[in-house]
Order: sequence, then structure tokens, then C-alpha cells
Amino acid sequence: MSEVASVKVRELLGEELHDLRFEVLCGSSHLRNPITHPRVQKPGLAFAGHYPYIKPGRVQIIGESETTYLETLDPSERLDRFQSITQLDVAVFIVTKGLPVDEELVECCRQHEIPILTSPRLSSVVIKRVGNFLEEHLVPSTTVHGVLMDVHGLGVLLIGKSGVGKSESALDLITRGHSLVGDDRITIRRYPNEELIGYSEGPLRHHMELRGIGIINVKDLFGLAAVRQRKTIDLVIELERWQAGKAYDRLGLDETLYRILDEPCPYIRMPVATGRNVAILVEVAARNHVLKLQGHFSAQEFARSLEEELDRKREAAAR
Repeated sequence: MSEVASVKVRELLGEELHDLRFEVLCGSSHLRNPITHPRVQKPGLAFAGHYPYIKPGRVQIIGESETTYLETLDPSERLDRFQSITQLDVAVFIVTKGLPVDEELVECCRQHEIPILTSPRLSSVVIKRVGNFLEEHLVPSTTVHGVLMDVHGLGVLLIGKSGVGKSESALDLITRGHSLVGDDRITIRRYPNEELIGYSEGPLRHHMELRGIGIINVKDLFGLAAVRQRKTIDLVIELERWQAGKAYDRLGLDETLYRILDEPCPYIRMPVATGRNVAILVEVAARNHVLKLQGHFSAQEFARSLEEELDRKREAAAR
């Protein structure tokens, strides 16, 4: 099930952004205000009277240029701007570079329950750090039951019903020199560049559950090179038990897609049966996908070559 993560203003005060040295100037009782947009905004146009430029749920950064402009306004006009802006859906104001904050703005923010944070850092630094933080926490996300591996540099997500052999296949891949990103519960985020990044959270990171053995620590057993923190998902392989009489793709001519967070991923349905070495098949599928990315489609090239041979035989028979 997908969800859009939410960020409360108080989360900006956490350890991840400790280098910005935020202090709460006012609104400490309203730090639960939600930030709903990953991009921060400078309210210069709004201070000039163009209020539609204030986008709901964004962090508003007040720097030196905004402060200097406000000083040029008539006091009554400045107060009118403050009153109009603070009635909009503003999550928080952040004043940078240790600049003084107009008391009228502080009072308007108190009335409309908008926190003001201050930082001694430059606006450019605050914008970059807060923007990266919000992008990381506000992008669409979902969790899937599966195993994510780095195979030949590709992020390969193994899915399938419980007990089909996902973890055992992943363990075999690890012994063949590939790396584990996560087992069982994979968190996936879709970033603005349309990349799907998967990783494992919490105590499950670097661990696997193997029936009959229990929980193992892959990093301790196989070394640091056997694990990865996160990986782009490039290929989805669904393992399913072999069913007699069921039609399976034998040529690989059809390109099938699997959607994660509405983003299409190349998809392979791979039957699992006694005697099939699934790890080697996954490895070959990854190698073949790399070739496709380089423009070499083995199945299509084979079909084209076969068709050309048949055409030559037809022409020869017609003579």
C-alpha cells in the first residue's frame, strides 16, 4: 500500500539538520504544522503583493534580499503584507543568516499559528539542506514483500509468494559475489527524476530469515561487500512454482512491465521447479537486461535472423 510521507515542522529540528542550528523564535506549540511539499520557497513576490505565489504547505525562507525589501515598505503597507501572507497556508517561516525578524511578522505568525525558525547559516545552505531533507521524506513511498539484490550493478527485486524460495535464491546470489540490499520488507521511494529507490529499514537491515536456520547477519557472515544500503530498482522478477500445463514465455519477445508507485519496471515471471538453479537464472536475466539497455535484444535478434533464413528458403523454393 502506497502512502505520501508527511513531515512535521518539529522534524526540521532533529539530528539530520543539526548543522543548521535552528532555534524556535515563536510558535513552539505549533511545531506539528505539516509540510506537504518538498520544495522550499522564498516569499519575495508575496511580500511585493503577489499572494498567489505562496504555495500551500511549503517552507518559506526569508533571507537578506527579502529583509532588505521589507525595510523599503511603508510600515502600514508592510503590516498589511504580513497579515495577508500569514492568513495563507504557510507551514513555517525560516529566517536565515541570523537576520533580525520584524516584530509585526512575529505577532502575525503568533495569531495564525505559524512557527518561525531562525538559523545563522546562509540562505543557499538552508535551502539546499532543507530541500534535500524534504525530498527524502516527502516523496511517494510503498513497501513490498520481497528481496532486493544488486546483481551486476542492477537492482533486481525478487517477489513471489511466501516459501517460493526468494531468500534462498538471494543467499545463493550472495555466495556468487552479488550484494543484498534488503530481505522480506523493502521500502521503495519514487523520486522526482522517476527513479525507484529501494532499501531496508530498521533492525532487518543486512539480515535474512532462512527457514530451518533462522535469522542471519549477511554483513557479518560474508563481509561488507555483500551488502548495499540502497539501490535503484531496474528489474522485477516474480518467482512462482512451476505449474504443469501453464504457458510460459519461451522466447522472451514480449516486454512485460510491473508498476511500482505508477512507475513501470521491466518484469519477468520465472517458474521455480526442482532442478532449476534460480540464482543462475536470475544472474542471466540481469546480464540479459544489461544487454538490452545497451541495445542488444537477443530474442528479437534471434527472431529476425530466423525470419531472414525462412525468407531465403522461400525465395530459393520459388525459383
